[in-house]
Amino acid sequence: MHKEQFENTVAAMKKFALENHVPIMEDEGISQLTSLLKEQKPDAILEIGAAIGFSALKMADALPGTLIDTIERDEERYLKATEFINDSGYQEQIRIFKADALEMDLALLNNAYDAIFIDAAKGQYERFFEKYEVLLNSGGVIYCDNMHMHGMSAVPLEEIPRRKRTMIRNLRKFKESMMEHARYETRLLDIGDGIMVCRKR
Repeated sequence: MHKEQFENTVAAMKKFALENHVPIMEDEGISQLTSLLKEQKPDAILEIGAAIGFSALKMADALPGTLIDTIERDEERYLKATEFINDSGYQEQIRIFKADALEMDLALLNNAYDAIFIDAAKGQYERFFEKYEVLLNSGGVIYCDNMHMHGMSAVPLEEIPRRKRTMIRNLRKFKESMMEHARYETRLLDIGDGIMVCRKR
C-alpha cells in the first residue's frame, strides 16, 4: 500500500508542477541523484529548496531509513509540499522547514549531515555553500542541481538575457571556485540539467 500511495502522490505532484509551472527535477536527473545517494548511503540529508517536496520524496523512497531535512521559503510551495509529504506515507522520514535558507537558524537543524542537496536560487549557490557546509560531515557530499542552467552556463554572457546575467555569472564563479577548492573534490556530471558533486576531503 505504501508503494502505491507513493506512486499516486508522485503522479499528482508531476501534474501539479506542470499545471502551476513549478520547477521539479527531470526524471534523468532525479534518477542519477538517487543512484549517487544509494552508492553513498547517507544517514541524513539536508535539502535547500524543497519546492513542492518532489526530490525529498524521491530521495526518501530510494533511501529507506535516511532522514531528510528540507527548507522552503515560499509559503504556497511549503504548504503544498507538506500536503504531498503527508499523503505519501513518508512524513516520518522527512522534516520540512518554512524559512529563507540564507536566514535559517542552523540550531534548528542537525549539526551533522552526510549529504547536502542544493536546488534553490541559482545565483545564491555560493552563499548557501558558505552557510551550510559547516554541517557536512568529513567525507560527506554536496550535490548541486541545474549547473548547466538549460545550456546558459556555456553561452557567452552578452548572449544571455540581461536579467539572468548576474545569476549565470554567480553560478559560473561558484563552479570554478569548487573545482579549485582545497577541501573538496569536485566533478560535474552531464545529466539532467547538470549535477555538480563535491566531496568533502
